[in-house]
Amino acid sequence: MTEMNNRMVDSSVQPDNSTLAVWLGEDGVGRWAGVVEFIEAEYPGVFVPDWIFGGKKHGWSLRYKKSKSFCTLIPERGRLLLQIVFGAEEREKVEGILPELVSHARTDYEAAITYHDGKWLALVVDSDAVMDDVKRLLAVKRKPVKKR
Repeated sequence: MTEMNNRMVDSSVQPDNSTLAVWLGEDGVGRWAGVVEFIEAEYPGVFVPDWIFGGKKHGWSLRYKKSKSFCTLIPERGRLLLQIVFGAEEREKVEGILPELVSHARTDYEAAITYHDGKWLALVVDSDAVMDDVKRLLAVKRKPVKKR
């Protein structure tokens, strides 16, 4: 499947929950909701999700950012892709927990290319094990807000 058929590339229609449910499928939309709920629960009031359109090649994605990028959720046909960019200090922390990751997140991280601005991890969120690893990786990216 080409990226154009794999991504939501209609710039005139910003995705909504019903569109996401059809596009991602039952498992994908459940995992999408799980990531969004985790971010809202662990980082209340920190991020305002922002739908961005990356053109016909990349399509729509939901970005979480404050002063720097936190993560981006990319809806693909039948699956959720999560992108996290780790800077140098964050990479050290991630490499410290790599042996503890139980999913393909470990091999995907090791295979990710490091650019001048960081290591770009694109992770298919396709199981509960990956969901657990996503939570750990996001906590490395930014420490969760303390609960009162």
